[in-house]
Amino acid sequence: QVQLVESGGSSLPLGGSLRLSCEVSGINLEDYNIGWFRQAPGSEREGIACTSMGQVPSWESDSNFIKGRFTISRDNARTAVVLQMSDVVPDDTFLYSCSASRLYCGRLSRLSYFWGQGTQVIVST
Repeated sequence: QVQLVESGGSSLPLGGSLRLSCEVSGINLEDYNIGWFRQAPGSEREGIACTSMGQVPSWESDSNFIKGRFTISRDNARTAVVLQMSDVVPDDTFLYSCSASRLYCGRLSRLSYFWGQGTQVIVST
């Protein structure tokens, strides 16, 4: 059974840093592209970054609201993908989710196949 479990979400003040983790089981992490997305209630998921297994390029959002502050990395030894967030602002308040896909690595959530339940991040002023 494939499972993606996000953790690390919390409430934090403006300017803080946070490390989100996506633990993967049931699949070989090295065979899948893993992406991070975020979503507000009633809105579509917004792609943040994707780390590729090698057959397609990795991808990072060029949104001015994201680039330069979020970093994605793999920890194959722990079967996890990490999203490091820095200099957070209230507009970073979202449910953050990770996804896995064999063929796609990019901004379109509908092209990812497996999903976790998400972890909530709340940034206050």
